[in-house]
Amino acid sequence: MFEWIFSVDAWVVLLTLTALEIVLGVDNIIFLAILVSKLPPEHRDKGRILGLAFAMITRILLLLSLFWVMKLVAPLFSILGNEISGRDLVLLLGGLFLIVKSIKEIKESIMHQEESQSNIKISNKLWVVVAEIAVIDIVFSLDSVITAVGIAQDIEIMIIAVIVAVLVMLFASKPIADFVEKYPSIKILALAFLVMIGFVLVCESFDIHIDKAYIYTAMTFSLIVEILNIISQKKQTNNS
Repeated sequence: MFEWIFSVDAWVVLLTLTALEIVLGVDNIIFLAILVSKLPPEHRDKGRILGLAFAMITRILLLLSLFWVMKLVAPLFSILGNEISGRDLVLLLGGLFLIVKSIKEIKESIMHQEESQSNIKISNKLWVVVAEIAVIDIVFSLDSVITAVGIAQDIEIMIIAVIVAVLVMLFASKPIADFVEKYPSIKILALAFLVMIGFVLVCESFDIHIDKAYIYTAMTFSLIVEILNIISQKKQTNNS
């Protein structure tokens, strides 16, 4: 079962797959940071840990359901000559959910509207956030799980890669969430990224492939420009 431990190739695969899982989890961390910021400060750590715990369980369950996951690639029906599979439907619904949710959050941020605390108890709100994180993680993790199946042969390697990636996300999510919450302009930028990622998911569902390297490059460039703006504004404030 664990013969791969003595294989150099297996360790290379593990490191490669772990790195891929971490990179593919960037958009998940951004979404998690936005959702957790809606919670009261005392519930944010709990929401983040529970959300990532569900994310890890979801990915492992998907890996253990390899037969079902691979069946998702099989065409179910055709629309205008386009073959639609179960994976395509998941990506389409997930992408639309991400677009609608992010646009709603952008509107609330711009209008400075807060959800009515009287309509929903804090404990219920926590579980709503955790449920949203779990749902969108299925969408985000579907392609990474299919990628894992293509790269690794041993289920143990896949599960270890997922666990390590989620642990890295756990440590990275708090400073990212704090940074996003501290600077409203970064939050708007992050939400705009999520709209773009949702659009990419919808395109993928129709077999219109957009290289994610372009998306991450645009995100990185925009983030650097925004950070430079924040530094410039801070210096102007200090000098005045």
